[in-house]
Amino acid sequence: MTTRADTLARAATLRATFEAAGAVPVETPILQPAETLLDLYGEDIRARAYVTSDALRGEQMLRPDFTVPVVEMHMAHGAEPARYTYSGEVFRRQEHDPDRANEYIQVGYEVFDRANPAAADAEVFALFAEAVAPLGLRAATGDIGILMAAVRGLQTSEARRAALLRHIWRPRRFRALLDRYAGRVPVPTRRAKLLDGALDCDAPLIGKRSQTEIDARIALLRADAAEPPLSGAEVDLLDALLDVRETTPYALAQLRDIAVDLPAIGPAVDGLAARAETLAARGVNVETLPFEASFGRTSMEYYDGFVFGFFSPQRADLPAVATGGRYDALTRRLGNGAEIPAVGGVLRPGLMLELEA
Repeated sequence: MTTRADTLARAATLRATFEAAGAVPVETPILQPAETLLDLYGEDIRARAYVTSDALRGEQMLRPDFTVPVVEMHMAHGAEPARYTYSGEVFRRQEHDPDRANEYIQVGYEVFDRANPAAADAEVFALFAEAVAPLGLRAATGDIGILMAAVRGLQTSEARRAALLRHIWRPRRFRALLDRYAGRVPVPTRRAKLLDGALDCDAPLIGKRSQTEIDARIALLRADAAEPPLSGAEVDLLDALLDVRETTPYALAQLRDIAVDLPAIGPAVDGLAARAETLAARGVNVETLPFEASFGRTSMEYYDGFVFGFFSPQRADLPAVATGGRYDALTRRLGNGAEIPAVGGVLRPGLMLELEA
């Protein structure tokens, strides 16, 4: 049976490996200000985190992950380029799956380097692949940036593009919006009445929104309803993109074909090609490396480019042993006007020991 001492010892070994690769060890408080995470992700984060209150510091969260506080630390005080490693507990609610641990140890490695993002992606992936190599795990890779580029290239209003981008990490909501914007589903009865002015506007106000806020929301809904539907061709191209699931060379070929009719994804696809070259240069067998255009869409919402994970083929009941990806936009959100390309990942040493048992 794996003990906490065993897990901490493996975490120390992994952290030492990352230090040998040039990372500086850092620590972050277990209690994190809730305001930052709520600002980034909205109230959805409450379903995944433990929230408490402090009379002096306000609302706090038990650390749901390390990346946000490490980014805040780097953007406030870090030099360029920089590499960091860390280890410690994270806390996640698992109400949908009570058999999964709600407190566990993570070990991470983060790279802040603007010189060559593709090389940084390959560096992180190769280090993690080497760390889990004895476990015989299945690798998965993707690139959220390609889907984001496709959405930004849609011939529709900025409001609709923004809504789709906001829900990329919520596949069901994204699909529902896409079908609605394409006119493939009827407008809900209550919304149709609201748009037609058939609802009772003299009813007393309930809730925290003012009448001005309600009127503004109704105006936005009516403006959206007046927008022409997305073309079927564009939706079909998005569906074709989301269906790409191949080894990297074949995925690249499919994406280049899609880019002929959806040129907005061209630069992101070129980025995937550059990453494949740097991965190969680091000894990764790109010819057999899986690529899924939809991979990573249910992870933490700060990933906006390359994403990866390592899973046990024999233990489908286990979560990913390692995950990571690129989060350039997060550095812009937390950088007070500054930004830097960044990529990183985390390992779960407890799961590694469980698979070795």
